[in-house]
Amino acid sequence: MPVVKLIEIAHGRSGDKGNASNVGIIARHPDVYPFLCEVLTTDRVKEHMKNVCKGDVERFELPNIGALNFLLHESLGGGGTVSLKLDAQGKTHASQVLRMDVDVPQDLLDKVKALPVPGTEFAG
Repeated sequence: MPVVKLIEIAHGRSGDKGNASNVGIIARHPDVYPFLCEVLTTDRVKEHMKNVCKGDVERFELPNIGALNFLLHESLGGGGTVSLKLDAQGKTHASQVLRMDVDVPQDLLDKVKALPVPGTEFAG
């Protein structure tokens, strides 16, 4: 299986919820979502984010939009209004998770690569 960065098969958004960082990871293809559910465990995300996340990691599944939402507790130094961290709102945390190396079956990579590049649908 090829090893790629998670960003090859998913995209993400993140922000703050008090002292917890909220990270959403969205599958780029419907067939990728079950794979994400399998490989993106709370333990794996916690290990990947260990330098940022000092508390527990919770995971919420959103199958209707092909996404997983993670709450990384104790990640923001007390929260946006009191934190001395450079990223007090956790805006870079999704990017950090998307840099995770994952073993991805070739058929899933092929499905994602076959999708049109956003913004090119109308190119002549």
